[in-house]
Amino acid sequence: MPTPDFVLDLRRRVGTLPLPLVGVTAVIVRGNDVLLGRRSDNGRLTPITGIVDPGEEPADAAAREAAEEAGVEIDVDRLAWVHQIPRVTYANGDRADYLDLVFACRWVSGEPTPVDGEMTDLGWHPLSKIDDVLDVEMAARVRAGLTPGSTRFERGAR
Repeated sequence: MPTPDFVLDLRRRVGTLPLPLVGVTAVIVRGNDVLLGRRSDNGRLTPITGIVDPGEEPADAAAREAAEEAGVEIDVDRLAWVHQIPRVTYANGDRADYLDLVFACRWVSGEPTPVDGEMTDLGWHPLSKIDDVLDVEMAARVRAGLTPGSTRFERGAR
């Protein structure tokens, strides 16, 4: 499902005004590989991403998105990075401010396949090649998911 129903309902009420939304990025690792997919909307290669539904636990959202977008079951191990993505303006004028929660995840089962149409292709990519295949923003998310330790919190200028 490309746009959640609750967002469409909000858009009917507020038009293109910026919406504050919570997003998740699931950095799914199997051995020495990370799961990446090519987005159907813009052709970019990314990890699994999505929007947290109202009342949904963010880690559950990451697992749900992995199942919905890629048909895989995962274990969500930890929250790796909390950061604000710069405002996104879509082609139709809609604006959104995403607080992104990056989760370190482990593949459990299932062969990646495009399920809901958000991805055109999915596959396992060597962790050593992420800087070669991802843009700077997505590579930073993957690196955060791979870095052991406590959660990283971004801080703005003081």
